[in-house]
Amino acid sequence: MILEAHILQWITLGLLTWLIILSVFSIRSIYHYNKLTKNITKKDLKKILSELMNQTNLNQKEINALGKSIDLIQTKIKSHIQKIGFIRFNPFPQTGGDQSFSLSLLDEKDTGFVLSSLHSRNATRFYAKTIKNGKAEDLKLSNEEKKAIKNAK
Repeated sequence: MILEAHILQWITLGLLTWLIILSVFSIRSIYHYNKLTKNITKKDLKKILSELMNQTNLNQKEINALGKSIDLIQTKIKSHIQKIGFIRFNPFPQTGGDQSFSLSLLDEKDTGFVLSSLHSRNATRFYAKTIKNGKAEDLKLSNEEKKAIKNAK
């Protein structure tokens, strides 16, 4: 079976186009390779590739160590103060202004403490209460202390 002339021409044109495309890619690859290996002998190239592989391995080890450090930091940070609540109030009508306050300092699990200051004309008193899971451990909380804990969330 003999192919018609115009079909043969199209096949030839397609193969020629394909050959040109492959030639362009090959020339670009060779040019890139020559640019990378300019002024380098075969021994130098092997040495450089070996050093690159060693550096890649060192980088991977450092990345793994950094990942472990980050995991450790994320675990430790959960117990640090993350939530702060503050409220000012006036507990005694005879004194002017909101000189008293409650300050709550809590971690991720709402554990920490509340520091309260009650200011009167004669003295200022400070009270500290331990908080665990958002609740007072041993003493009752005043309304202001509860608001300070609520503001910390």
